[in-house]
Amino acid sequence: MGEEAKGEEAIRKAIMEALSSVKDPEFGVDIVNLGLIYGVDIDIATKKANIRITMTTPTCPFAGQILMDVQEKLEKIEELDEIHVELVWDPPWSADMMSEEAKTMLGAL
Repeated sequence: MGEEAKGEEAIRKAIMEALSSVKDPEFGVDIVNLGLIYGVDIDIATKKANIRITMTTPTCPFAGQILMDVQEKLEKIEELDEIHVELVWDPPWSADMMSEEAKTMLGAL
């Protein structure tokens, strides 16, 4: 594995760890295990990352808070100079997107 690939892997890990620390206040489960992360694109050369996330519903009352928490956590990653968080709705979120851990925690199994 080349140095660039190792660098991207390390940054991706740091991003996922940061996102795992953001909890949806309504469910008390982190947004990664809820399946709200739709994509992470990293450009090592420009030190930029684009994160695509969704909410459990378009009317989520905590969307603003979650987005602020995400941005705040990602800004702490020193290897990145620019972070863009994009809220997307396609495909619509469903409980099937949750991890087994989240399903167990929420009694969805």
